[in-house]
Amino acid sequence: MRGKPFSAKAIFVLCIASFLAGSLFTNQNLTHPSRAKDNRIAVIPHHVTKLQEVKQDCDPKRKLVEGKPGDIMGEVHKTHEAIKSLESTMSTLEMELAVARTVQSNGQRYSLEKLANHTLQKAFVVIGINTAFSSRKRRDSLRQTWMPKGEKLKKLEKEKGIVIRFVIGHSATPGGVLDRAVDLEDAEHKDFLRLKHVEGYHELSTKTRMYFSTAVSIWDAEFYLKVDDDVHLNLGMLTSTLAKYRSKPRIYIGCMKSGPVLSQKEDKYYEPEYWKFGEDGNRYFRHATGQLYAISKDLAEYISINSPILHRYANEDVSLGSWLLGLEVEHVDERSMCCGTPPDCEWKAQAGNVCVASFDWSCSGICNSVRRMEVVHDSCGEGEGAVWNVDL
Repeated sequence: MRGKPFSAKAIFVLCIASFLAGSLFTNQNLTHPSRAKDNRIAVIPHHVTKLQEVKQDCDPKRKLVEGKPGDIMGEVHKTHEAIKSLESTMSTLEMELAVARTVQSNGQRYSLEKLANHTLQKAFVVIGINTAFSSRKRRDSLRQTWMPKGEKLKKLEKEKGIVIRFVIGHSATPGGVLDRAVDLEDAEHKDFLRLKHVEGYHELSTKTRMYFSTAVSIWDAEFYLKVDDDVHLNLGMLTSTLAKYRSKPRIYIGCMKSGPVLSQKEDKYYEPEYWKFGEDGNRYFRHATGQLYAISKDLAEYISINSPILHRYANEDVSLGSWLLGLEVEHVDERSMCCGTPPDCEWKAQAGNVCVASFDWSCSGICNSVRRMEVVHDSCGEGEGAVWNVDL
């Protein structure tokens, strides 16, 4: 049990050796971190990476210390752009989370991997033409004028990302004569978007809500537009007009108006819930007229996600305006989307101000549109090749 005691010199050498061995062991651990981190599953990896990049760019103190005084304004601008990018990324993440919650609430269970891999058809704008069972002649008048058909319609969709569909639901007796007639027409032209909706004049608000919800589930477009089947469109002007706003979020484009709230039942646009808008004689909040309007992708997704709790007023244009009223939305009053029929749109075209859309206010569309659509097109049309010259 008793050994020869160590000398002070031996103890000192042993301590130094232990310190060096400990240092070497620590360095090896630092240069070879645990591989457990490599096995973590990334959730929405693209956005995580994006947030990391933005976080690095958002450190103004580091940037200003490293840079020269002359570069301060440039770094401030870069920081501002990084913050905007961060806000955009966060908005996208919130929207994806809302979509996931909506899918789950509908009883559908998807993994994150499947949601990430779910791809929609890319498009620039989806144009939904609101139509009815009795409007076959109106639809033909559009196919013979401003709306391409057949292979030209497919080419426009493929090369320009402009999707055009007649939007219609089904009759009160599914599979009846009316539905079969539309099925035959669609088989011939392949230009319909069928909704799970019962057609009816007093159901237009529901149909509008259903249109946007259905469209965003099929096409990943930058804009979604609704137009009536008795309105004349110039596709080239429409596309170039929308393109000016493609970099802005939450855009609501149309001819903004604020008409009176009609409280008498005999009025055409009678509003049963007129009392919600205040005293008799009050006017509606500003909203786009129902003949034609467009909204950006984020607003269409908002409508789709919140569809079950969006209130429907008697008039569909008022309903849409109410859905967007409490949001951070930019209302664009685009007067070229509500030109009159000749001579109004004709004079503007001759002056170089081609209209996006033309109709008669007195008829809420082109009066006698089946007969006059060709006349309006000949006088105010931009030419068949105009839409192909728009640079997107």
